[in-house]
Amino acid sequence: MRALVRYNGRGSQGWLDTSAVRDRFEVVAGDIRDFDSVSRAVAGCAEIFHLAALIGIPYSYESPLAYVRTNVEGTYNVLEAARRSDVRRVLITSTSEVYGTAIYTPIDEAHPLQPQSPYSASKIGADQLALSYQMSFGLPVVVARPFNTYGPRQSARAIIPSLATQLLSRRPRIDVGSLDPVRDLTFVEDTASAMITIAATDAFLGRVVNVGTGEAISIREIYERLVAITGHQAELHQDPARIRPQSSEVMRLISNNSVLRNTTSWASSVNIDAGLVRTVDWLRDNLDRYRPERYTV
Repeated sequence: MRALVRYNGRGSQGWLDTSAVRDRFEVVAGDIRDFDSVSRAVAGCAEIFHLAALIGIPYSYESPLAYVRTNVEGTYNVLEAARRSDVRRVLITSTSEVYGTAIYTPIDEAHPLQPQSPYSASKIGADQLALSYQMSFGLPVVVARPFNTYGPRQSARAIIPSLATQLLSRRPRIDVGSLDPVRDLTFVEDTASAMITIAATDAFLGRVVNVGTGEAISIREIYERLVAITGHQAELHQDPARIRPQSSEVMRLISNNSVLRNTTSWASSVNIDAGLVRTVDWLRDNLDRYRPERYTV
């Protein structure tokens, strides 16, 4: 197996540096925005899991062009390199953010796409480009569309590590954005197993497949469960910097995962309570990696 990691002068390979399976990977340092880097990484590969992206929604308001270059042009580099290398399967990682605030729930794959942030717009562009390569060039592409993955090692910009690290630090005030949005949270192990399943299923070629539990939970409920797990109660403070522009906030994302469930044997195996406990346990052991007092965009 081979992994493309973003080049840096420190020689860091991110989470692969401490991975228990690091010795199974050949690592290529480069940049998803650089066609030469991607070509070197793709050469000789039978399957590609394309996960490289800029994903922080707040930062997409600051630098939309960075998202176009990374998410759209980066995806082009993967697709074109795969086409030239005769790759057997390309899995593109999408996001439920492309649906925007739900017109109906649960959201199936036919739901209209609504670009409510530069991030979601860039992912819509990447998804459609990938599907065009299937139709135009016969490249064997499938688009996996996860709904809000969470778990150990998640970046500080995401809601669960943001809230949990503040609580674990015993801060007297917990800064939060909007408490009203509702999400469908999938533990990272379930998302990974779903993506492996999707890539191995010929029936999904040229299609989009939702990955989610189908269960809804609000940000407020997430906070209350994290309070119970951490044993720390504090004043909630709504920080204006953490609130999206009104027309950009996505209020309800709940998946209809029937395409995945009815076509394969996949099922979510980690419920929200067990997943939050495992996530908090990991964050507690790795709290020094985070800066709970700072808002990470």
